[in-house]
Amino acid sequence: MRWAHIHKYATQACIHSMTTETETTINAPEHHVDYKDITSLKANINPHARMMNRRRTGMTAKGQRNFARAIKRARFMALMPYIKH
Repeated sequence: MRWAHIHKYATQACIHSMTTETETTINAPEHHVDYKDITSLKANINPHARMMNRRRTGMTAKGQRNFARAIKRARFMALMPYIKH
């Protein structure tokens, strides 16, 4: 329960409304890029495994930064190559 100091005369409906408002889930932001989603990451790299620029990807600045961070994490975790021969 969110509040530990619930009044002893609070009704059951009041307590239920307090718990349900905190149980809603928040979706990931639009600019979020998951480093485990290799197929979407590979769509934005060129044949030499380099990241494409913002003009090519069409992302916002924040989205491009998150994309670069996801690429770097995927490379570090050996999910993607650093270079292609």
